[in-house]
Amino acid sequence: MNRICMHGYVSGRVQGVYFRQSTAQEADRLNLDGWVRNLPDGRVEVLFEGAEAAVEGLAEWLKNGPENADVKSLELSPQPVQGIAGFIVRR
Repeated sequence: MNRICMHGYVSGRVQGVYFRQSTAQEADRLNLDGWVRNLPDGRVEVLFEGAEAAVEGLAEWLKNGPENADVKSLELSPQPVQGIAGFIVRR
């Protein structure tokens, strides 16, 4: 399996709408590893890695996020694979 890694920022109405928890659920569903956290400026930061198709799937999901989110922008950039095991919500 060819693993790839992406790091990025999601902005808009993405805090207080279960964005982190929903991202973790979607990442688990796609068998991805990484983390997600809120930032003080109102954005959400995310890093995820796994099979290329799964990474692309989460990247697509992040464009809209969960039902109550209003994503205004998504900035993603490829990163070296980190070797992370599991997906966590950082506080």
